[in-house]
Amino acid sequence: MTRQTLLKEKLQEAVASVLPIAAIVAVLCLFFVPVNNGLFLAFLVGTGLIIIGMAFFTIGSELSMTQIGNHIGARLTKTKKLWLILLFSFILGIAITVAEPDLQVLATNTPGIDTLMLIITVSVGVGLFLVVSMLRIFFGIPLKWLLLFFYAVVFVLAAVSDPNFLSVAFDSGGVTTGPMTVPFIMALGVGVASIRSDEKAKSDSFGLVALCSIGPILAVLILGFIYPTTAGDSALLVHEFEDSVALGGGYLHAIPDYLAEVALALLPIFIFFLLFQVFSLKLKKRPLLKIVVGVGYTYVGLVLFLTGVNVGFSSLGYVLGGAMVQQNLTWLLIPLAMLMGWFIIKAEPAVHVLNRQVSELSAGAISEKTMGHTLSIAIALAMGLAMVRVVTGLSILWFLIPGYVIALGLSLVVPPTFTAIAFDAGGVASGPMTATFMLPFAMGVCSQSGGNVMTDAFGLVALVAMMPLITVQIMGAISVLQLKVAKPERDFVSEFADDETIELWEVA
Repeated sequence: MTRQTLLKEKLQEAVASVLPIAAIVAVLCLFFVPVNNGLFLAFLVGTGLIIIGMAFFTIGSELSMTQIGNHIGARLTKTKKLWLILLFSFILGIAITVAEPDLQVLATNTPGIDTLMLIITVSVGVGLFLVVSMLRIFFGIPLKWLLLFFYAVVFVLAAVSDPNFLSVAFDSGGVTTGPMTVPFIMALGVGVASIRSDEKAKSDSFGLVALCSIGPILAVLILGFIYPTTAGDSALLVHEFEDSVALGGGYLHAIPDYLAEVALALLPIFIFFLLFQVFSLKLKKRPLLKIVVGVGYTYVGLVLFLTGVNVGFSSLGYVLGGAMVQQNLTWLLIPLAMLMGWFIIKAEPAVHVLNRQVSELSAGAISEKTMGHTLSIAIALAMGLAMVRVVTGLSILWFLIPGYVIALGLSLVVPPTFTAIAFDAGGVASGPMTATFMLPFAMGVCSQSGGNVMTDAFGLVALVAMMPLITVQIMGAISVLQLKVAKPERDFVSEFADDETIELWEVA
């Protein structure tokens, strides 16, 4: 595939991801909810920047971060030294998470917690649980028992934690499994799994996304015991522009800030790779140049993405949410959020790959359409529940505890492959649109309604990450039962056993 063809493909994916939300918002602003003309124009410009930025970023991630993970994972594997693998996994987990764009957006929008402190805390959590993931692969520990143990610890801490940290902690687990982190850590997992020669080694490389989502939750909950915070109304800087010149100036003024911010975010992983290249990898000129060019694409993409998000996209989401409350359209919030959730998940490129692989794994018994509808229902319900929380002020624990009890209970009875699919699907479902638009939208509604942003608006990403755990496992259980009824002589549990793998690391 030529570079031009690849760019065209990624642009089409980015358009499909952003355009449905942009169209819904445009209809609302043009016909129902009046907003400032400058802000609406900034939103349109931001939409364009996000589309271009996402296209460049995904190309760059594919060319650089996935390849870096593959090369480092393969070289560490050859040493067969567990302590070295664990040490580098911890360092790389921190370095790659710092550069995750969804985490940057969440940290910037979180009131009451210093942005850098939150990013570092979440990154350390990912690093620690990447170590746990490597130990699981090395010793062949069943995924479901680790999930049961660590989620039990999570909810014990949640019961006594600062309420201002609770929703942010669960959201942190959702945003870290993004387009930067997932391909990188999965590539490391595949390399480490190759140390073992048994038949289940490859399947044990699966589940890294699920475990690495737990690390940030625990880390932020622990931070809540030692870090002072106050409930803030909103940390979101809303940009308002009087005319087109002010709009252009606003974007031009923001770009240098994000050039420096993204450089600092990417620098640790890039320097680490260069040192690894000099002392160990010693790649030839062509593959090395390809990775360097990929880092350049990633850098440009992140700058454009974050500029578009923070100047235009998130600002309108926040203002629109507040304006709907002012216009007495609160009754529309829940169905509107569910509609947006339905389209958000359909537009995620990683989800389309997941749907196709599930269809292939089940020999067509579970079609791409069925899997797609299952995830769409999950995210629509998650968005609806998030708006219920914003409007009513109910604690997120009233939703998360029953949800995870059901999800973990299902993991004990459904075929293991469906558990793995479900928990990793929860990670890929919380894509860029959730953190960049839906969360600011919920913050705007909450602020205008007089609620607490930290406790009521945050938690939206967590619900998006949770609902697929339930719906996908239920769908899997129903599908296996239907097949057993149709062909009782076949052993469907073994057909969906641990030695089957959904390779999400193929998605950049």
